[in-house]
Amino acid sequence: MSMTEPSVDALLPMVDCKFSLITMVLKRARQINNGAPKLIETDSIKPVTIALEEIAAGKIQLSRPKDGAPE
Repeated sequence: MSMTEPSVDALLPMVDCKFSLITMVLKRARQINNGAPKLIETDSIKPVTIALEEIAAGKIQLSRPKDGAPE
């Protein structure tokens, strides 16, 4: 079993809760999987790992619409 780097726990201080982080990762991973360009230089090929690395690098941040739900 391989561990994903950076870990979810290491990224938690960047968001308000685990749910928000997972939502961000999944949304970005889908974008990458659908052909969106990577925002960082990485050797990773897995969209989820790339999304985690982008968040760790500060390239992706949580934004909320006026109703308060994660975007």
